[in-house]
This record gives sequence, C-alpha cells and structure tokens, in this order.
Amino acid sequence: MRYLRQFIALFCALALAAQPAHAQSILRDAETEALLREMAAPLVEAAGLRPGNVDIVLINDPSINAFVAGGQVVYLHSGLINAADTANEVQGVIAHELGHITGGHIVRYSEGVSAATSISLLSMLLGVGAALAGGGEAAIGIMQAGQRAALGKFLAFSRVQESSADAAGAEYLSLAAISGRGSLSFFGKLRNQEFRYGYSQDDEAAFTRTHPLSGDRIATLRETYEADPAWNAPDDPELQARFLRVKAKLSGYISDPLRTLNDYPVHDHSIPARYARAYAFHKEALIDKALAETNALLEQAPRDPYFLELKGQVLLESGKPEEALAPLRLATQYSGNQPLIASMFGHALIATEDVANYDEAERVLRTAVGRDRLNPFAWYQLGVVYAARGDEPRARLASAEQQVMQRNYPQALRSAQMAMTGLPRGSSDWIRAQDISFQARAALEQIRDR
Repeated sequence: MRYLRQFIALFCALALAAQPAHAQSILRDAETEALLREMAAPLVEAAGLRPGNVDIVLINDPSINAFVAGGQVVYLHSGLINAADTANEVQGVIAHELGHITGGHIVRYSEGVSAATSISLLSMLLGVGAALAGGGEAAIGIMQAGQRAALGKFLAFSRVQESSADAAGAEYLSLAAISGRGSLSFFGKLRNQEFRYGYSQDDEAAFTRTHPLSGDRIATLRETYEADPAWNAPDDPELQARFLRVKAKLSGYISDPLRTLNDYPVHDHSIPARYARAYAFHKEALIDKALAETNALLEQAPRDPYFLELKGQVLLESGKPEEALAPLRLATQYSGNQPLIASMFGHALIATEDVANYDEAERVLRTAVGRDRLNPFAWYQLGVVYAARGDEPRARLASAEQQVMQRNYPQALRSAQMAMTGLPRGSSDWIRAQDISFQARAALEQIRDR
C-alpha cells in the first residue's frame, strides 16, 4: 500500500500542476481595457468570433504569460505587457491564445488527461499485482515507469495543442493584415529567457515540456510569416503610442516607485514618462509632484479623459474630493460615461459627504452598473447611497451584487433574501435579488457536492 500511496501522490501532483492558476488579482483600468479590445478586435474577427463576446483580461502577475481557461476569455499577465516593446508583439500573443479558443483546447484538455490516466491506471494495476506477489521493488518500478509514460503522453498532447495554436495565430494575423514580426520578436524574448534561466534546448529536454522550444517555434513560424503579404506591413503608429502610454501607466501603478523613476527619469518629458512618474509620485504621497506631472499632461491634451481621470484620482485619494469633482465630471463626459471612470466620479460625489451630491451620485453609479454589472466597487458605492437614504432593501441588493461577484456566496444569499423581503414583489429589483439568491444557492450546493 505504501507504493500505491506514492503513485497516487505523484499523479495528483501532476494533475494539479496542469491546472491554470486563478488566484491572481484582476487589474481593471478603462484606458487599458479600451486599448486591448481595439488591439484584439481585428484578430477576433479573423478568428470568426464576435468581438463583443471575447474579453481580454489583465492579471496582476509579473511573470511573462498568457492563457485561456474556459469560455472566450484571454488572460494576459502584467509581466507580459511589461516585457513587450510593441503593440504588435502583444497582438501576436493574443492571436495565439485565440487559436486555443477556436481549437477548443480547454474543452479537449480532458482528452489529454484521459489518455494519460488510462496509462497510469494500467501501470498501477500491474504494480499492485506485482506487490501482492511479493515483488515490492518491481511494483514501484512499474508504477514509476507508468507515471513517466503518462506524463510523456500528457506533455506530448499539450505540445500538439501549442503548435496548433501557433499555426492558427499566424492565420489570424494574416487575415487581419497584421505582421507576424511582433510574434517572432516575442518568441525571441521567450527564447532569451529560457537561456537566461538555463533551460536545456536539446531534443531530450523538448519532450519534457508543455510547450515546444521557443527556437523551434521561431524556425517553424518564420517561413510562414515572411511569406505572408502582411510581413512588411508597418505598425500602427497611433496604436503603438497608446500602448507605450498604457505600459508606462502600468509600470507606475504596479512597480516600486524607485524602479519607475529609474525607467522613466525626470529629464524625460514624453507622455509615457510623465504618466508613469505621476503614478509613482502619487504612490509615494508626493502630491504636488504627481499633480505637476498630471497638469503637464493636460496642457498637451486638456480633453483627454484618462489624464482627467488621473488628476481626479490623485485629488480624491489625497483627501480632496471637492477638488476632484471637476476633472472627474469632465473625464466621465469625455469618455462617454465609461463605467470605471464614472464609478470613481460617483465615489468622489459621495466622499464630499454633501447630501446634495447624492442624487447625482446615484444617477452616475446606476448608469455605470447598468453598462458594467461586473464592477463590485460601483455596487459598493451605490449601496452607500441607498444606506444613507434609509433604503435598506436596495442597499442589501447592492451588497448582494458585490458579494456574489466576490464569490462570498453565504453572505450574498443572506443579503439577497433580506433585499427581497423589502422590495416590491415582482419588481425588477426584486427579480434581480431572486436571481442572485438562486445563483448563490446553486453555487453553495455545488461546493457541498465536491
């Protein structure tokens, strides 16, 4: 039985290692999301998918990675954005991940697991038979050999999927008339990383990896890309300028301020550099310096909603909500009531603690959640408005919306049920509370059944 326990532990470790991680936090930013949608749109269309049905989600993780994990969602790590030099490089990654979606690779993942499991189970049965016959060492040898065969089978299946996604990504780039130069360039970065961390590049090592070697992928794709009519297509200068802005903004928001100031020194007066430094100074509570950089940006583009959003954020988070109202009101207006920006504006209206602002806050926040229901911060602020007015049922409903998104199902169920008791039966809010109640109860039952 000791051998059996060893085998089970090894196989469970393999199964867990093959699963994508979901523990990282999601980064949401209006400007970044707009850029990623625009970068992906021609590729999504080329893949035969509807742009409105495909989401590009940014994960706060410094590693250079991207993945799909079910549905039509592409997850990009912040480390990937940081490592990329061009928007074209990121488009190459998105095209590859769309290849996983159209290939149904997440759905077919069970095929690879099933094939590996059948080998493992057979070796386990043979090993148990050997153990019962008194051959303990032979038993563990059989089981370990089966484990290696199962692992090899699964890794080979994974490599085939990756190669298939590479080919599909190349096709989508071609159909969208986007050059594959960025794709090859990014694979070059991955190859350099492999060398830096000492990953073996020989043939034997290739069979122990979930992905083909980056050098092999470059060699395979180069011929395809260079023969494509889009190979010499120039990068979109406007898209590239926006990408550099977002990359700098992300650095200022995530990175240590000293690193940001090293990457974007004060003598650099470009828009990306000022953007990065504004966030770095804000993180260090150097409000005057943050506002100086922000005002310099607004001098160049006074109607830019994202620069106005930044100024409002600096003022609001520095304890000056009244001063934040004007830039945030303009940011909301110029962005066409973008939900994330509107949520911050609603927050600023509430933070003034002036009840005269609550009507506007409710209108702004209701519009925001109407366009983006997956916004727990906006729901929380809306709940604050309802609670201040003594509208307890709607405050509970707002809490339930927030809690179910955070997967706090027990509290979401309680909040939804309490909301239903105070809302007019059959009203739209009552029906929504009932829906949340059903969703939370179903999730709890599923958890209990595991």
